[in-house]
Amino acid sequence: MQYQTFVNLPVRDLQASTGFFEPLGFAFDPGFRNDDAAGMVINDGCSYAMLLTHEFFASFVPHKAVADAAAASEVLVALQCDTRDDINDLATKAVNAGGRSYREPQDHGFMYGHGFEDLDGHVWEVLCMNEPPGNTE
Repeated sequence: MQYQTFVNLPVRDLQASTGFFEPLGFAFDPGFRNDDAAGMVINDGCSYAMLLTHEFFASFVPHKAVADAAAASEVLVALQCDTRDDINDLATKAVNAGGRSYREPQDHGFMYGHGFEDLDGHVWEVLCMNEPPGNTE
């Protein structure tokens, strides 16, 4: 069975968050957009990041506090890219749009990765992989 994926992330300012991701090349599905939410397309028809206002996010889990991603990590969102240049380009765009690079790129031989934090502090890992370790075929 295949599943569509919707990663729900609380954001302080929905308009600012969509304005951050648009220059990075992400589109928003108008069918998943209103004053409380914006569905950011990661992989058309398959994967979305739902940017939700804190109040709307809290309505889904009323028995828990909404995490402050600037102070604590609640999720790492990882996106696979085709090349190192794609990774570096996306990380640069994120910083130029107001995000933050939180560490240097990592080269593990079989995998190269970098990342950024969005306006709310959510961590976005971007990576590309060669042959996985231990693959002898």
